[in-house]
Amino acid sequence: MRNNKYLYWITFIAVLSGLIFGLNMAGISGAVPFIQDYFVLSDVSLGAAVGSIMIGCLIGALAIGTLSDKYGRKPMMIVGAILFIASSLGCSLAESIEFFIASRVITGLAVGAVSVLAPTYISEIAPANKRGTLVANNQFAIVIGILLSYVINFAFVDLQNGWRLMMAVPVVFGLLFLLLLLVSFPESPRWLAKEGRNTEARNLLARIGGEVYAQMESDNISASLVKYANNNKVSFKELFKGKVAKVVLLGSLLAVFQQITGINAVISFAPTIFSQAGVGEDQALLQSILVGVVNLLFTVVALWLVDRKGRKVLLLWGTVGMTISLAYMVYSFTAETAGSYGVLISLLGYIAFFAASLAPVMWVVTSEIYPNRVRGLAMSFSTGISWVCTFLTVQFFPWMLNNLGGAYTFGFFGLFSLIAFIFILIYIPETKGKTLEQLEVDLALN
Repeated sequence: MRNNKYLYWITFIAVLSGLIFGLNMAGISGAVPFIQDYFVLSDVSLGAAVGSIMIGCLIGALAIGTLSDKYGRKPMMIVGAILFIASSLGCSLAESIEFFIASRVITGLAVGAVSVLAPTYISEIAPANKRGTLVANNQFAIVIGILLSYVINFAFVDLQNGWRLMMAVPVVFGLLFLLLLLVSFPESPRWLAKEGRNTEARNLLARIGGEVYAQMESDNISASLVKYANNNKVSFKELFKGKVAKVVLLGSLLAVFQQITGINAVISFAPTIFSQAGVGEDQALLQSILVGVVNLLFTVVALWLVDRKGRKVLLLWGTVGMTISLAYMVYSFTAETAGSYGVLISLLGYIAFFAASLAPVMWVVTSEIYPNRVRGLAMSFSTGISWVCTFLTVQFFPWMLNNLGGAYTFGFFGLFSLIAFIFILIYIPETKGKTLEQLEVDLALN
């Protein structure tokens, strides 16, 4: 007998990391003008202050695959929670830009780690018919964090040293996350099985889905692992050999397109974009809240459709919509008749299509297509590549916006949205409703 309540509970704990992820990524958006004034920063220095988190994200994402394969998903999540707490305190108390940037890098270590761990963990505990929705819940939590940060930024904007309070908010949620991990969170059953702890794995699977489900999943996992019984150590170079290399390339390119189309530049600099289009500071923050609301609503659409319509359908429709929205954004920055309202409409359209497609579905697909044996390391690699693209986008966005203008900047993102559509159409397989082990067979990885 299935115990959906338990499955949903441990998924909830895992996706709390996503909420803190969102708080940290968007929380700085309202603080940007105050940080620039307080530390007297140029556009390039401001890009470094905002984008420095991506350096930590890259390191955290690349390192966590090996660490979580060796020590387990749960211990690494606990480390991530501790880093969230310490780094948020550091950002809020910083008196020099060097200390602020160092704290943001540490935040990035935690964000990069949980960006791999949460979807990997959920994909390993979830039944095939629920996996897409449950993995996508991580993105749902991220966008809740983004919206919450926009609301908090608006509430704190007129307070003395309000930017410090904006940066301190993740501490509260980090403490809650740490507590729940310590008292009410199990290890991944597939990791337990890989380590030979089969009884623990089977008991957990039975608690999640009942005895019949536990037996079926245990058999699938054992069949997958037995092929590698004489070669338990996973090396990084395995990701670039044979059939596995092709799948890792597909997942990594999908991760690249998720970021090179500009989403984190929009999330981190939404008030700045609206100000560039002629909107006042207070109105810019209010419009940023609207961005967060749309992001949340259309993530719900993705949760509803991902296991009904499939992953590839959402990705295709989403990238088409993003391309059209960004094209209208270019028009809005060049045509006086469109103005700030055109920027708002096109930005909301872009966010809506992204939230219903690439935002959650990239994590779903990459967590599904990688084989059990190398999943942690492969997720780590493709997520690391994603963070490289995120860093470059956020680092150079202020310079691009101020020197090239909104039309060229968003035209660049629109071009990559179009390329993403073509790539998905030709190369990305449909993974809906298949077990992780069945996907290994379908992708000819066995």
